[in-house]
Amino acid sequence: MDKTKDLVIVGDGEFGEIAYEYFTHDSDFRVVGFAAERAFLIKDRMYDLPVVALEDIETQFPPDRCLAHVAVTYTKLNRVRARLCGIARAKGYVLANYVSSRAFVWRNVTLGDNVFIFENNVIQHHVRIGSGVVLWSGNHIGHRSAINDYCFVSSHVMIPGYCEIGSHSFMGVNATLADHVKIGRDNWIGAASVILKNTEDNQLFGVEATPPSKVPARRYFKVPDDSAT
Repeated sequence: MDKTKDLVIVGDGEFGEIAYEYFTHDSDFRVVGFAAERAFLIKDRMYDLPVVALEDIETQFPPDRCLAHVAVTYTKLNRVRARLCGIARAKGYVLANYVSSRAFVWRNVTLGDNVFIFENNVIQHHVRIGSGVVLWSGNHIGHRSAINDYCFVSSHVMIPGYCEIGSHSFMGVNATLADHVKIGRDNWIGAASVILKNTEDNQLFGVEATPPSKVPARRYFKVPDDSAT
């Protein structure tokens, strides 16, 4: 794949490393460096590329020559990612999107900027994805649904048709919505949650871990306790 555009990644943590891997091996972007806020700088190189203070990013990676992508997860209900995107835009950067070549994105889907879409997402007819949205791998986003700015959708989330996810919300692994459900702003939808009706802003839906059976596994499967294999 020809590398036609230079990119600086804002974020030097695990998501920054993931973004480097995906942009490098599945896009036409050439990653030229990384940036982090000066107070959090802990290294000066990654992948043999410079890591610079975000406050000085434009001196080494001018916005007229580089695009940027903020690779930060859902820290503080996605507020950190939103704030860093704002800083990058104020410095004049165009914020790049990553859309996996292994994602299914229908032709009339609309995307904001600084979107990151992993493999095996299915995004259907007339879906709208806002700025700063992260879709981890394997989600279903049904027709005419909308995911507003700075949401984080974990893996294997089921969002059917005509739903709306309020800005800055988080959806945990295997969360499921009913059709036509509207999730408020700043919602935390825990793993495996099932939401059947609209939610208000600033709600948290947690789930309890499945308790272990009182019957031990080896007894249930008639495996002797002294079995070596």
